[in-house]
Amino acid sequence: MRSLAMTRRLIVGLAAVFVAFAMTAGAQAAGKTIKIGVIYDYTGPLAGGGSDLQALGAKIMIDHINSQGGVEGYMIEPIYADAQSKPEVAINEAVRLIEQEKVDMLLGFYSSAQCVPVAAKVDSLKKFMWITTCISPAVLKGRNLKYVFRPQVHGAMFGELSVDFLNSNAQSKMGIDPKKLRVAIIHEDGPYGSGVAGGNEAAAKKFGMNLVLKEGYSATAPDLSSLVTKLKRKRPDVILHTGYNPDISLFLRQSKEQGLRFKALIGHGAGYGVVDKLYDTIGNDIDHVFNVDPVSIWLLDPNSLAPGLAAVTKKVGDEYEKAKPGVTVKSAHVGMAASNAHVFFSDVLPRAIKKYGGIDAESLRKAALETDIAEGGTLLGFGVKFPGAGKSDMMGQNTRASPVVMQYVGRKVYIAWPKALQTIDPILPLPKSSPYAK
Repeated sequence: MRSLAMTRRLIVGLAAVFVAFAMTAGAQAAGKTIKIGVIYDYTGPLAGGGSDLQALGAKIMIDHINSQGGVEGYMIEPIYADAQSKPEVAINEAVRLIEQEKVDMLLGFYSSAQCVPVAAKVDSLKKFMWITTCISPAVLKGRNLKYVFRPQVHGAMFGELSVDFLNSNAQSKMGIDPKKLRVAIIHEDGPYGSGVAGGNEAAAKKFGMNLVLKEGYSATAPDLSSLVTKLKRKRPDVILHTGYNPDISLFLRQSKEQGLRFKALIGHGAGYGVVDKLYDTIGNDIDHVFNVDPVSIWLLDPNSLAPGLAAVTKKVGDEYEKAKPGVTVKSAHVGMAASNAHVFFSDVLPRAIKKYGGIDAESLRKAALETDIAEGGTLLGFGVKFPGAGKSDMMGQNTRASPVVMQYVGRKVYIAWPKALQTIDPILPLPKSSPYAK
């Protein structure tokens, strides 16, 4: 009897120890976090040019992931930082987040002028960097960065697509042989504008177009009247423009005042992607302008996406409307950052934890290199695949990313190109009602 009582007490004691151990393990699991430094421009000119909307998209996705219980037992702990529209601040904030806040990785970045130096610095510190936005080829091209990845489209793709669109539509829509089309390329002179303009120029030369002007300017220039005067002398049929804001608004206002006329204007993301702001600043004069960007996630056919993604798109839209009540056109910027962040949280991070056992830079790098998402597998519709080590001069660049050409009409956004995704038959040239019509 005594032996039996002792056995029972031993069993009860062991059970208590097991329960305590389980509770402790559960508490530890519940307390696991991945600290992510999130850097965008919340102040300065880049904020209104789209960075604040990109930041909103990333935050919506982080909040969504945490509301679903996190990722493989890890909750996301974001630490938000303001780059203040200044490259030197972006670098300092990146270093501060890594060295003082002890973040596990960095996510975000809107401006290519910031991404170029920050990417090199973060890679040298052996920390993982996931770029949701900045598009300049110079961020990755020829640099062989090990821990920097960009699911986003790069600038040369933007520049090439707008020219391909012109080459395919110049004759049928404007009655002009593409080789006789007078094309002007203007751009802000940072890495972003220069990268897109390079894609414009290469494609225009490939198609034998008549390139009448290619000129850069400072995005902070207080006056662009001399540029407008040069354009008037060159008489372009089409202007390909890459800029932020307020330089876009300044250019369009001075173009109208000085009587610059053209048949088409094609923008390339950034400031051209902030539809409401363009209409609020320029009014209906912005009608029939084109913009090259990853497609707005709210324009895609839900049936073209992988199961479950349509519900996530709706969730992002609902949260967007809560944050920006009264918005008439959902900016592609919000969906872009949300989609690119979703790829990391739904594909890369789970694999790093489950297959490679951690959230360190090396585990995240290996997991990213194994990402293989088919077309339709992201909120943006395109797939994701990164080149293997030593197989590309743009290591870390998503080779399956692709933009579209959109057109603005009556405060609405339509897909004009490629033809398979069209929701509008592109209106070319500008109708006579436009103050810029040639």
